[in-house]
Amino acid sequence: MNESGKTAIVTGAGSGIGRAVALGLLRAGYQVALAGRRADALDATVHAAEGRGADLLPVVTDISDAESVARLFAAVAERYGRLDLLFNNAGIGSPAIGLEDLALEQLRAVIDTNLLGAFLCTQQAIRMMKAQTPRGGRIINNGSISAHAPRPNSAPYTATKHAITGLTKSTSLDGRKYDIACGQIDIGNALTELAARMATGVPQANGEIAVEPLMDVAHVASAVVYMASLPLSANVQFLTVMATKMPFVGRG
Repeated sequence: MNESGKTAIVTGAGSGIGRAVALGLLRAGYQVALAGRRADALDATVHAAEGRGADLLPVVTDISDAESVARLFAAVAERYGRLDLLFNNAGIGSPAIGLEDLALEQLRAVIDTNLLGAFLCTQQAIRMMKAQTPRGGRIINNGSISAHAPRPNSAPYTATKHAITGLTKSTSLDGRKYDIACGQIDIGNALTELAARMATGVPQANGEIAVEPLMDVAHVASAVVYMASLPLSANVQFLTVMATKMPFVGRG
């Protein structure tokens, strides 16, 4: 067990931002439950911990399924006895096609993962945090730059990320009486497998294709660790970390 005794859950922990944040929290003294759909991806995150894998708990989880989420939190309760931090990170997009051409199944998949999944995990976290001693904890939601401004042909993703902002605010308000803090990190162009396409050019609001700058995903991990490091009497409500020269301010 790590000396701090603090425990976190990171969803989407098998790759990208989730893996970077999970390993950052591990280095900061957390025991981390890794949630994701693929066992091999979670095992790769454990391998990346370089000998610190004993403080990681991989749990194959479909966050869009309430029973699967309940099993995740039960595993954390059994292994660690408490939960100090939930990082609601898992998310997917839809094909970059017109809104009118999206199939219902494509829309539902994005909503179920990005919004319903975060909601189900938040429910379980609140139940656990308000019942434990000492009471309370922190929830950090991955909102994305798309919580502020859309990219072309991204309606399902953008809509769910705007909804995450509402979930963040409601959780922040409703969690106060249980000493539960909730904040949101909005991330722009972190260099992960999914964002690597930015370096070769992506559609812009004016119809052009342009290369966009990227930043090291380690900066995202550092930002989440900072948010998590605050006492529960303080909270970063919203934080934006982005590649300095990406086309966000003034987009469109």
